[in-house]
Amino acid sequence: METVDTSKRLSQLRDLMKEHKVDVYIVPSEDSHQSEYIAPCDARREHISGFSGSAGTAVITLEKAALATDGRYFNQASKQLDSNWQLLKQGLEDVPTWQEWTTEQAEGGKTVGVDPAVITAADARKLTKSLKQSNAKLVGVDENLVDKIWKDRPARPTEKVIVLSDEYAGKDFKEKLTELRKELDKKKTAGMVISMLDEVAWLFNVRGSDIPYNPVFFSYAAVTHDSATLYVESSKLDDKVYEHLHGAVQIKPYDALFSDLSLISQAASQGVEQNAADATSKKRSKILVSNKASWALSLGLGGEDKVEEVRSPVADAKAIKNPTELEGMRQCHIRDGAALIEFFAWLEDQLIAKEAVIDEVQAADKLEAIRAKGKHFKGLSFDTISSTGPNAAVIHYKPEPGNCSTINPKAVYLCDSGAQYLDGTTDTTRTLHFGQPTEMEIKSYTLVLKGVIALDRAVFPKGTTGFAIDILARQALWREGLDYRHGTGHGVGSFLNVHEGPIGVGTRAAYSEVSLSIGNVLSDEPGYYEDGNFGIRIENMIMAKEATTNHKFGDKPWLAFEHVTMVPMCQKLIDASLLSREEKEWLNAYHQEVWDNTHKYFKDDLTLNWLKRETARIE
Repeated sequence: METVDTSKRLSQLRDLMKEHKVDVYIVPSEDSHQSEYIAPCDARREHISGFSGSAGTAVITLEKAALATDGRYFNQASKQLDSNWQLLKQGLEDVPTWQEWTTEQAEGGKTVGVDPAVITAADARKLTKSLKQSNAKLVGVDENLVDKIWKDRPARPTEKVIVLSDEYAGKDFKEKLTELRKELDKKKTAGMVISMLDEVAWLFNVRGSDIPYNPVFFSYAAVTHDSATLYVESSKLDDKVYEHLHGAVQIKPYDALFSDLSLISQAASQGVEQNAADATSKKRSKILVSNKASWALSLGLGGEDKVEEVRSPVADAKAIKNPTELEGMRQCHIRDGAALIEFFAWLEDQLIAKEAVIDEVQAADKLEAIRAKGKHFKGLSFDTISSTGPNAAVIHYKPEPGNCSTINPKAVYLCDSGAQYLDGTTDTTRTLHFGQPTEMEIKSYTLVLKGVIALDRAVFPKGTTGFAIDILARQALWREGLDYRHGTGHGVGSFLNVHEGPIGVGTRAAYSEVSLSIGNVLSDEPGYYEDGNFGIRIENMIMAKEATTNHKFGDKPWLAFEHVTMVPMCQKLIDASLLSREEKEWLNAYHQEVWDNTHKYFKDDLTLNWLKRETARIE
């Protein structure tokens, strides 16, 4: 992880800030669609700060610069930021949020600027309210100032869009449109503008590859009670896509959305009787937008009076997988598990028996090559975290060719990886040791494993949120005064984004707003990290299902989880004396499942022997 000298970039940006009469300028991580992972052309925050993590906000004044990020990236940011930057470690006591820091810097009636396309309307409102305390104001700067100083900015992707057949999608897109229109009726709104890329892809059963690892494409959609429009460059579409959408969806150029927004809003207003003054009629003239929609999108529709800002009904529907998607998740995780088993057996043999020298990138490349042989493989779902020893303590570590470590067989090795398949998306973390682990490494691993098992075995009533059950995964660690600075679980898409809202397990306030439902797919991934020493994380994918219980208190359905990840735990790192009888039973049953589902993929003794050893019973 190299440090980039940002002095020249900051100087150029500050010159532009003076031209635009802006005293403070905000550079978020996200693109115009609020994507977590972005195309290279939208990596503005990385360009100006030198920090390459996926989450964070840069704030630049005429004299100072600060980068705010969360606990996953404290270690990485401290290494990548140069002396021009102050690191704001979000979530730590007495550390201001980026909004608070911005407000402090704007005291005395200063002007804060931001590209309205890359900040949500909700964040803009919140910041405007905060700035009033300092007699300051927020303004939208329509041209992105970082783009103007980014001389070698990559071009916008022009990748082709593909159709995802009902064989994998499980539901015709016209049926999805009908269900969305029912939601518009319920909310008494005239239509919806959809800006999240994965929501557009899911709604129309199409996929793309404009953003690395995410099968999405640059687009918007507008849906009313009697029309559907997809805003996408026609050069991305072939005859199959046109045939797929024919008769149900109008195609318009990507950039036409913003010129159409006022027309969409006007049409909605005209649809309401002129003499209707009641609140319901007023609401019927509004356009639904996601609470993650950009400030620019809201302004284009006429502002707060013209929009109904809600958690997206498309996101809610997408998070509840249909039976076809759930079966796809089961099947792709078996194939993916087999690839990981083959890789781990190979890696151990290379490091121990052959005493080969293998670095973190070479290992990640080998794993990708093994995965690529599998049925329905469409690429990775994120950068593989292949990390040895101290690097495993960097939660979102990314090894770079020529700038990574050689795997040390006497240290912990953490591999967090995933793939995209036509029938699903995977995300699996395993921590291994090829030598003799320390007592603390064994204890930490076992405590983390206890957390994985506790969440996997949870039974809870309908209406329970991921916020409420997060404690289950942390309890064993907490008893030892240990913890981890990341969420316990995130939603996962079906051949879509590996991180998918609105559900998850963790301490984020958002996870207390949406209850878990049958059909949700999410990760189960507690961990423990000692900076400069080692890191432990275990991650399984789990799916919410109806539980079988002896009683039905309150006549409510009860929920439980089904795990689909099929990769053994590391026997060498388990202290069986720390496991209860129930935990041992779970582990033995899990390992039997892994064996039953994956052993048929292997003909060689090397992999089979490794799998037999790692799935052996624990007494």
